Amino acid sequence: MVFTKKALGIEICRNGLRMAVLEGKRGGLPKLCAAGIDSFDAETLRFSQRDPNVLNPASFTAKVKDTHLKLLTSVHRVSVSLPDSVGRIMLLDLETRFRSRDEGADIIRWKLKKSFPVDINDIHLDYQVLRRRETGETVVLVALIAREVVRQYEELLLEAGLEPARIGFTSFSLYRLFSRRLALAENALLLTYFGRTVGIMAVRDGVLDFCRSKEIRASGFDPERVFREITGSLLAYRERNQPHAGQEVFCAAAGSAARDFRDLVAEATGSEPRVLRSADAVSPREDIVCDAVLFDLLSASAGAAMGDL
Repeated sequence: MVFTKKALGIEICRNGLRMAVLEGKRGGLPKLCAAGIDSFDAETLRFSQRDPNVLNPASFTAKVKDTHLKLLTSVHRVSVSLPDSVGRIMLLDLETRFRSRDEGADIIRWKLKKSFPVDINDIHLDYQVLRRRETGETVVLVALIAREVVRQYEELLLEAGLEPARIGFTSFSLYRLFSRRLALAENALLLTYFGRTVGIMAVRDGVLDFCRSKEIRASGFDPERVFREITGSLLAYRERNQPHAGQEVFCAAAGSAARDFRDLVAEATGSEPRVLRSADAVSPREDIVCDAVLFDLLSASAGAAMGDL
């Protein structure tokens, strides 16, 4: 018997708070069964890599609790999506072999200790082994975030009555949202534009090969700066890895920027990209009214929730 499971995802971003409750069965298309969107009061949040992000804990907690209550769901376990800008994501080549996960973490900390303005031991580190090169190096995907930043979010979510299962970055939430489609292409290039952030991920033989994101600090969609970031990211990717034949190009963007972003991706890559839409990755339950605009807003929170289905 295949059981239906429910999962809750939250995105915390500059525009506020987005929540999505999904239900699904293994191998099936997830369904949206509840959603909540709200904004924080001014000066509630200030995103930082060093310092706790929430400046007004009481207001933050009240908003999270109220939005969750309006979902009318019994799900309290939550996966959280934070902006990439509050931490660091990188791929590293490690020449030293390691025999355990803890030993691998120690090697990574030693390799990175001179790259950070704060003590590396004050940084929460998670990593995943991606591949082992023929030359002997181990390629790892590393995610870093200050312990104080994570601790504050965990404590405030608990205070709001939620149980934080995992806290991750928006790039990974978006990748997870579109992963079913990307899995059909062994070699894929995914470019995204959500929340004023340009993201690029490359997959080779089904394994992540490159990852980079950059927030564009502009009041609206700025084609020139977005194009410059796309070309800069592609240059960095090509310097690190040889592009592969048969690589399919995908793109996804929210709202009115979607068409312009697709055109910029086509110009930068020289390929006609396949457009991915959040509304195609998640379907609404029969009793839920949801349009493409709402699905775009829920992209990262839905992607976070999918990690718990």
